[in-house]
Amino acid sequence: MVVLFAASIGLQAVRDRDRRSFEPAGGMLWLRSGATVKRLALGYDTVVADLYWMRAVVYYGGQRLHDVSSRNYDLLYPMLDLVTTLDPRFTVAYRFGAIFLTEAYPNGPGRPDLSIALLERGIERDGGRWEYMHDIGFVYYWWLQDYARAAEWFERAGKAPGAPTWLPPLAATTLAVGGDRQSSRTLWQQLRDSTDIDWIRRNAEHRLRQLDAMDQLDQLNALAERYAAREGHVAQAWPELARGLGLPGIPLDPAGVPFAINPVTGRVGLADDSSLAPLPSEPRAPGTVPVPRRPS
Repeated sequence: MVVLFAASIGLQAVRDRDRRSFEPAGGMLWLRSGATVKRLALGYDTVVADLYWMRAVVYYGGQRLHDVSSRNYDLLYPMLDLVTTLDPRFTVAYRFGAIFLTEAYPNGPGRPDLSIALLERGIERDGGRWEYMHDIGFVYYWWLQDYARAAEWFERAGKAPGAPTWLPPLAATTLAVGGDRQSSRTLWQQLRDSTDIDWIRRNAEHRLRQLDAMDQLDQLNALAERYAAREGHVAQAWPELARGLGLPGIPLDPAGVPFAINPVTGRVGLADDSSLAPLPSEPRAPGTVPVPRRPS
């Protein structure tokens, strides 16, 4: 027993030297048919749904850890399809999955169409929950900037059983004002305050900090332009701009990271290492042509 115990210690030491860090599950999905998996589950549908949901989360997170050039989210929707087929009332899978699918590449597949399809399936299978209708409206508002369709879904959500009282006015505001920044802030605040899912709440808070950063950048760039007009050249670094404007130091973004200055254009923007980067596209009013944010 003593010899075997000593040998086991030596064997474990050899194994530990060659042990590699864990890598999330890769890109292979042997079963894609929800009906087939449901038959193989032998009645344990919800258990198998949980397993596929965990795999979907690991797959999504693993792709985000890869180099940008090698990220591939092709299996995300098939996995979510399997999960929601096995457990049609898996609320977290519908709502989280919709967020995962809408994230623009390289942080996600950038497929709002699949996000809407997933949520519509949830409405059919789970008794018309107002949360799914609200989320579809949100996809149309934030990612597709189709404010008429967004307003339709917000209005429909407002008529669903158990819907909060703020939804009908939100539909009217969306249709009238569209994508102004204050409307966007109101939407994210309502989503943050109405959800009981921590991850969605944290995502909403992140988006609100991004909108705050956009407000700060508008003010800082107005000051930078004023400085350039007065001095006849743009500021190339913060010490120069801060001294010229009488600022006490380098301003910080809502994540606590100093803003950066482009030495060529003099524009102020987020630092590359800020957790708020990249900022979303600038919201726009109905009927207007989107204007891309000027590079910093």
